[in-house]
Amino acid sequence: MPKTEPPWEKAAQAIKHADALFLTAGAGMGVDSGLPDFRGDAGFWHAYPLFREQGLSFMEVAQPHWFRRDPELAWGFYGQRLNLYRQTTPHAGFDVLRRWAADKLGGAHVFTANVDGQFQRAGFAQETVCEVHGSIHHLQCSVPCSPMIWSAEDFQIAVDEKTLRAISPLPVCPRCGSLARPNVLMFNDGSWQDTRTAEQEERLDIWLESLRGASVVIIECGAGTAIATVRILSDSIARQLHATLIRINPREPEGLPGTLSFPIGAAAALTRLDTLVRG
Repeated sequence: MPKTEPPWEKAAQAIKHADALFLTAGAGMGVDSGLPDFRGDAGFWHAYPLFREQGLSFMEVAQPHWFRRDPELAWGFYGQRLNLYRQTTPHAGFDVLRRWAADKLGGAHVFTANVDGQFQRAGFAQETVCEVHGSIHHLQCSVPCSPMIWSAEDFQIAVDEKTLRAISPLPVCPRCGSLARPNVLMFNDGSWQDTRTAEQEERLDIWLESLRGASVVIIECGAGTAIATVRILSDSIARQLHATLIRINPREPEGLPGTLSFPIGAAAALTRLDTLVRG
């Protein structure tokens, strides 16, 4: 963790004068909204003590085979998360990012490893968000019988909070009648349908290509090294576009030379930066 004061003014000036913003986010982005932190087994078990009693880690629970072996357990876990994400209000940092993005001629695009839909809930247009691990707000066939992906908007599920098992009718595939599952990339997942994410990635690539020669700032929030998908992309795009990289992470803020590191939570860092940007 840096011993010096974070470069607040330097980051604020970069944001203020940028032509476009590339917003990247990992699991830490949702913590300030009250969403659980699955960092390591301790964080997962703190959020789901029932799985501690069963000796199941996050990597063991978040696997597609449960939809075959124990559908009520699988949908209990994912249904509880779906209900939680639907009820959660994104923290103030999301609004800060959305306002900054609205002022940029080149606009902004989001790349997130989160499946919670918080960026869309905060007002970001669907076509500007790339969800590399899918979205819990969309469903697919668990077999799967086809590449079809559909919205979970009309699907409601009740979960017994004591047993964390689904107690209402489970969703089925409208094409073949088999059990449906979230369109989320799980561990050891050979059945995830990636067509929706692939379309998002194509839109992102086109946007990034349009920024050649522009002044770009990358703002990365809550992306750790355990699953480094977001950090790798942030570093790569920073090199390709000669962009300024602002890395906000209370535990792992370090980065390549030139990275502006903030060992602080996303909501606090973005709110303070906003004061400087507007000032």
